[in-house]
Amino acid sequence: MQFRHQGSFSRGYESVVDRSGPNADMLMDFGILTLAPGGSWDAGREEERALLLMSGSVEFFWDGPGGREEKSSAARTSLFDESPTVLHLPSGTAARVVAGKDGAELSVSRTANEKPFPAKLYLPADCASEERGKGTMHEASTRIVRTVFDDSNAPLANLVIGEVVGAPGKWSSYPPHHHPQPEIYHYRFLPGKGFGLTAIGDNAYILKDKDTILIRETQVHPQVTAPGYAMWYLWVIRHLEGKRYRSPYPIFVDDHKWVMSPDADIWMPPSERGLGAREPDGTARTK
Repeated sequence: MQFRHQGSFSRGYESVVDRSGPNADMLMDFGILTLAPGGSWDAGREEERALLLMSGSVEFFWDGPGGREEKSSAARTSLFDESPTVLHLPSGTAARVVAGKDGAELSVSRTANEKPFPAKLYLPADCASEERGKGTMHEASTRIVRTVFDDSNAPLANLVIGEVVGAPGKWSSYPPHHHPQPEIYHYRFLPGKGFGLTAIGDNAYILKDKDTILIRETQVHPQVTAPGYAMWYLWVIRHLEGKRYRSPYPIFVDDHKWVMSPDADIWMPPSERGLGAREPDGTARTK
């Protein structure tokens, strides 16, 4: 399912995905928070919440140990070149956000979770950033994957959150894969008039700036970025009871697993041959 957003988001919190309606099976609420310079927003204290800074500058305030107020400032000028700052809150912990002089835009993800865990501010240095696909598929699927928190560093959370930056003309979420856990993708492009494509199950979608895609159980979801543009997307996964998002997930489609091998014999046009697969002695394969 695709939600297309025309123009800018409204000031304050604008809901994109509401799990109280027909998308209840997603088990998550998702929206965009837009703050004017000096504007503030109360994040409440109900449910598990993740506030990810997309642009601008903010001060985060939240309840710390012993009831004392914690605070920290954060700024971000580029989704594409900088890792995020994320405030992750458990149910029962109050928080608010105050925007700096240039205003701010944040994504807000919520889900039910009664398990207690300490609130944590994840800084850009805490984000696991990697180039996935590097050295395979003639670099056709090399992309930056940033994981803010998952089972390895937030084992009591019901959310997993991260980002992908897709380079012009390259694939991500590739090879095609699926998992039983619901997932939300939210997109931005550089320049903003850019576009990409995805196939969610058997349905193809053109992706544009500020679009949101819902991915349900077993739906395969590869993405590709149009040449000339960069594609950023936020991804949020909801753990399931008894099926947390960790190995053996994601599940790659059997027909396409072979492309991940560094020596996969992938056809290339004559002008580019010799740049990919290798013979056993290390020389470039030229056929």
